[in-house]
Amino acid sequence: MYVSARADYALRAMLAVADAAGSPGDGEYGGELVKAASLADSQDIPLSFLQGILLDLRRAGLLHSHRGTEGGYALTRPSAEISVGDVLRAAGGALTSVRGVPVDRADYHGVASGLRDVWLAVDGAIALVVDRTALADLLADRAPTA
Repeated sequence: MYVSARADYALRAMLAVADAAGSPGDGEYGGELVKAASLADSQDIPLSFLQGILLDLRRAGLLHSHRGTEGGYALTRPSAEISVGDVLRAAGGALTSVRGVPVDRADYHGVASGLRDVWLAVDGAIALVVDRTALADLLADRAPTA
């Protein structure tokens, strides 16, 4: 698995929006709207790059966007229901690839034919970890700030 800057930025942005939403157990998941410029500043992400990422996250149904001077971004559902895998797939497609091709489309012949099964197992193991890790888990695991 290769974690691109785009995927890393997407996760960092989603965590910042989730953090602004408040506690995952309080029933609120819209929370405070977070502006793209604020996300870019707080996470040290180039704003022009972040705007494309936010568009992908919105198209994937992970974020709502609200226009206007009071606008910004909010989660579409509680942070406990959004997995790291959801964000990674929205930002970059397949979790694992071989030479830029999704694992399930990798094609091998002869002595190398068993490699596809290995890559599928690797992809499955990665999916298991990222799909069972929610944004709320990552926020709960962080060290308290003093």
